Parts: sequence; C-alpha cells; structure tokens
Amino acid sequence: MEQQTEPGKDQKIWQVVLAIPPGKVASYGQVADMAGLGRQARYIGRALGKLPQGHSVPWYRVIRSNGQIAFPEGSEIYCEQVSLLKAEGVDVVNGRVSMRRFRWQ
Repeated sequence: MEQQTEPGKDQKIWQVVLAIPPGKVASYGQVADMAGLGRQARYIGRALGKLPQGHSVPWYRVIRSNGQIAFPEGSEIYCEQVSLLKAEGVDVVNGRVSMRRFRWQ
C-alpha cells in the first residue's frame, strides 16, 4: 500500500528544501534526515510532487545520493530540472551532478 503524504511532514520537507542555497543540491536522504524523518528518502519525492501551484520551493535542487537526476532522461521534467540547475551554475553531465562539488553542507 502506497504511503500517503501528511501535511505536517510535507511542510517540514518543504522548509528544508527552501533552505538549500542556489548553486547547491541535496539528496533525498539528506532532506529526509534534516526534516527529522530518518530513512524515509522515498517519501521526499512524494511530498515534493504535492507542492501547491505557484510555490517557490526549489524542488529541482533535490537529487539522488549518487548525484543522478531521478527523472527519466529526456522527459520534460528532467529537462526542466537540468535547465534550472544549470541556470544556478550547477554542472550536470550525463544526468549527474558532482556531489563532492555541489552538495549542500
């Protein structure tokens, strides 16, 4: 059974993501940990998918722990994420970001 999102948890996640500075990225697991959710990295993607219309949360700064973009390569959302990251000076090569260079904290 798929876990449903919870408004309180979602708000915590969104607050952490809002704190990621431009030009930096964080992993789903890092966001979960910082939001006090322990090892619930998969929950992060669901919560970001529930962002309300017109939000200002920089969802695109959250990527997999290995630096990989989570969306299918070539998809519209993948291209949007890559474009937004590059606009902030984050190098994306073959769908990956150097976590050593761009990881927040």
